[in-house]
This record gives sequence, C-alpha cells and structure tokens, in this order.
Amino acid sequence: MIGKGGLLSLAGYGARLLLRARGFESRTVPTEVGRLHVYEARGPAVLPTIVLLHGLGSSSTAFGPLLLRMLPHAGRLLALDLPGHGFSTTPSGRLTPERLFEALSELLDRLVAEPMVLVGTSLGGALALRYAVEHPQRLVALALISPAGARTTSSEWEELLDTFEIDSAADARRLLARLYHRAPWYLAALAPGIRDVMKGAAVRDIVGAATLDDLPMPDSLSALAMPILLLWGQSERLLPPSALAYFRRHLPPHAVVEEPAGFGHSPHLDDPARLAERLLAFARASALGSVGR
Repeated sequence: MIGKGGLLSLAGYGARLLLRARGFESRTVPTEVGRLHVYEARGPAVLPTIVLLHGLGSSSTAFGPLLLRMLPHAGRLLALDLPGHGFSTTPSGRLTPERLFEALSELLDRLVAEPMVLVGTSLGGALALRYAVEHPQRLVALALISPAGARTTSSEWEELLDTFEIDSAADARRLLARLYHRAPWYLAALAPGIRDVMKGAAVRDIVGAATLDDLPMPDSLSALAMPILLLWGQSERLLPPSALAYFRRHLPPHAVVEEPAGFGHSPHLDDPARLAERLLAFARASALGSVGR
C-alpha cells in the first residue's frame, strides 16, 4: 500500500530504512490473502514477545518511533501490516472484517509460537480484542490503545464510519487533526497521501462491510482472564466517549483503564517515549503476574 508516491510514501520508505538500520528485519510472509509485511527485532530483555497491531489506513511503519524506543528494553518485538496496508499486498476479492481477522490469525500462527503480549490501537484494538476472546491461551496479556470494538448506538456507529469517507485533501486534514493530541505543523503535507490511502480498496472494503455484529459480545469481554491495559487519551477525538464507558462497563474488573493527559487517538505519534515506557512496564508486570496489584 505504501508506494503510490508523494510525501507519505517517501516517509514510509525512509522510516523502513531507518528501522532496518537500527536492527529490525523487514520481510513479507505468505498467507491465504497474500503476502503480509512484518517488522521483527530482538532486544536484550527477558520479556514476553510483544506484537503491535495498527489502525485503519495506517501501517506498522507508523510505530517506528515507538519501536525504536521499546527495542533496547524488550525481548522479541513484532509489528504487523494488515492486508492492503503498509507494505502488505492488497488481496484479491473483498476484504471483509471476517477475512481480515482470519488473515491476522494465520499470520500470528505463523510468526509466534509462544504466548505473547498483544497490543492493538484503533482497528488493531478491535482485532486484538477478538483475538483475545477466541484464542485466550495465546496471550500473556492484552493492551488496548483507543480501541475500536465498542458496541455503540447505531447512530454513533454510522457517524464513525462516515468519518472515513475521505474524498479530498481537506477531508483528510480534518481526519488527521482528530488523531493527535496536538496536530503537527506538517499535517497538511500528509493529507493528499492519506486521502489516497483511505480511498484504497482495502480500507473501502473494511468500512463498507463492517457492522456492529462483527464486534465481540459484552459477556465475552467480561470473561477475559488475562491482564488487560486500556489506554484512552484525554485528547481522544475520533471515538465517542460512550465507547470508553462501554469498555469500563464490560471489561473484567481486573482490567486497568487509564486516561493519560497528552495522548490523543494515536499516542504512538503524540508521545512514543511515554507510551513505550508504559507498555514495557505492563509487559514486565504481566510476566510477573503483578498487574493491578
């Protein structure tokens, strides 16, 4: 998906070169939906494998600053590109939410044999939640960052989907502004590339096919037994406040819910150093069985 030209494409390739230079392997893995891209590196720490899942229209490369800060203190670290995103190929046929989840499950089965800490942001959070529900034995812990996946009202759901109807650079600028705690000065320069990404087949397929019925049921969330961390920034402007209330109501009592100041919808862009520190602390506490104690 990266490779259509423009500043966004150049930034993606430049970030991949930097990650490679700093010890990350960049490769693609064959799956039923095509070749999916993954970054992988091993740090010096004795910690569970940590896997990161990005949001709709984003990519694993967007985690670059976060990955670089985590690596010196991590064990095995992976970041995956969903089908039709980043450096993964766009699958033939329609990319429904079900097919998206099956592709992710196949990729995780191929890459990770050991129990992992699964980290998901936005759409990646919704996928991580479903994976935790269906494969709880595969997880040491679950970290959710502004996750999608709340069963909101029908009107809130439709309003959220409408947010991703991007027809112009101006639409893209408005979407980008809702992702940050404080919008960066170069935001306008990224807008044309974001417009092209959001008009791509993979994004349009997912948005067009997604329904509330694709999301985990409340009782399946409350039954989750692994350590859970949910980060919902005080500057969240993409998802409705009712979504946070939903997770507070239906995640199990042991889930740790935090609302950090200075975090928007995408804290890996706002403050990667602080997010890295929190995720690593959560991974350490989960390995020791001391989360929430």
